[in-house]
Amino acid sequence: MRYARRGGYTPVEEEKRKLLRLEAAERFEHGDEATVIAADLRVTERTVRRWRKAWREGGIAALTSKGPVSRERQSVREWDRLEAELKRGPLTHGFSDDQRWTLGRIKTLTGRLFHKGYTVHEVAKLLKRHGWSCQVPVRHAVEFDEEAIETWKDEVWPRLKGQRLTWAPTSAPRTRRARD
Repeated sequence: MRYARRGGYTPVEEEKRKLLRLEAAERFEHGDEATVIAADLRVTERTVRRWRKAWREGGIAALTSKGPVSRERQSVREWDRLEAELKRGPLTHGFSDDQRWTLGRIKTLTGRLFHKGYTVHEVAKLLKRHGWSCQVPVRHAVEFDEEAIETWKDEVWPRLKGQRLTWAPTSAPRTRRARD
């Protein structure tokens, strides 16, 4: 079975998933329903049906993991080195304008370290596969002006916001006395 979610599972997650598939295979032999198996193993019925189909066609061997969808271009040793270099920070690698790693900078760094060409998309997949996340945009808008933003927040916004009302109408309609 292949699992494309999050670019692949960690070894611990792979082992858990393997045990789930093997338990499902035992339940298939006993003739359990897909809905019952799905509820017990906390997976979707569709997943159980897919596992059952693979099990019927190839037995337990068909339920073993086929590995990640795409082959990783970096060895474990190269990834460890890249991760260590990322932890040292952008300044140590000549990116002096700010202290943020961007996908473009990491692409440049991998080219320098390993003489391998990655696209920005491949760098994003590589980082995601190893548990890193991209959270900062590459650049600010040309019009970005921190001082103007602060002025607007301090002077303009309070005028636009206005005074807070002490009484607010409710959405409930008025009620009348019941007729006798």
